[in-house]
Amino acid sequence: MNEHKEKILSICNQITKDTLMETLDITYIDVGENFLLAQMPVTPKVHQPDGVLHGGASVALAESVGSAASYIFLDAKEFFVRGIEIAANHVKSIKEGYVYARASLLHKGRTTQLWEIKITDGEGNLISNCKLTTIALPRK
Repeated sequence: MNEHKEKILSICNQITKDTLMETLDITYIDVGENFLLAQMPVTPKVHQPDGVLHGGASVALAESVGSAASYIFLDAKEFFVRGIEIAANHVKSIKEGYVYARASLLHKGRTTQLWEIKITDGEGNLISNCKLTTIALPRK
């Protein structure tokens, strides 16, 4: 992994201290030209009562990785980013292991951005497909 990539991932992982991302054990593990990848362990902490991954935990993962990607690919010194809409389709359940969320940029407008976040298991099976709209607001 090159130094630039390592630095971005280190910053992403450092800013999660004392946040929901730390509570859910979300870790940013890869970044590329137009994507960010994170992982989250599937343990009882993120289960719904019948022992499978809670859809809300999947959505929290998706919004976390999409919002972090917005910060990476926008000028964070000039703008702050907020999620304004998220939609999720949960297509498969998982009881244990890890899920991986890859946020890919579909549209990069001056004000709004559209992200697709695919959440997969360790074998690449689709667990959830999410779309996140973010807004970049100027810092004052």
